[in-house]
Amino acid sequence: MLEIGQVKLVQVQRASLKFGERPNRYYDPSPLLVVERLRVLAEGAVGETADGGTVVDVHHTSHPDSKNIKGANGLSLGFTSHYRQMQARYGDHVFDGCAGENIIVEANGSFGLDDLGHRLAIQNSATGQFAYFTRLLVAAPCVEFSHFVNRDSNPLPAGELKATLQFLDDGRRGFYATLEGQPQVAIQAGDKVFRVDNG
Repeated sequence: MLEIGQVKLVQVQRASLKFGERPNRYYDPSPLLVVERLRVLAEGAVGETADGGTVVDVHHTSHPDSKNIKGANGLSLGFTSHYRQMQARYGDHVFDGCAGENIIVEANGSFGLDDLGHRLAIQNSATGQFAYFTRLLVAAPCVEFSHFVNRDSNPLPAGELKATLQFLDDGRRGFYATLEGQPQVAIQAGDKVFRVDNG
């Protein structure tokens, strides 16, 4: 296994980050909540707060307004290095995690699907146990997030929108992953993240 980073923060989306109706729908990251730890199940993620409370992520299958699509997007992760690239291009309002990923990994360099391989492992910093994640997918950027990074509530010109979507794609805006072979695991800041060599 190859260590690629360390978990910086974990968070949940209490509700959708898209508001309004098309064509006037807009992106607002205010429903995001950074939590003490993330309980990950096959159905999605549940945040555990410092006071012992729990918050179900909007991509969990049991959320009343669940955005889960056939189990493919129950958990997402992103990298601080990708946020540095987005901030350099669009500004500091593109803060770490604003795209809504559940797990933000402190890392250097850029990561595409090929760089991550077919499986990731996260090692619990308290117990040393590993959790494995598979079915890695690029989390495709949306029009609303493109407007958010450009600080533009008006529709972007077609060329600018296309350029933004292309820049945010290929994993820069994040990835989806699915827990493999375990009923549930806990993830928190400080856990180490590894690419699992396939062979």
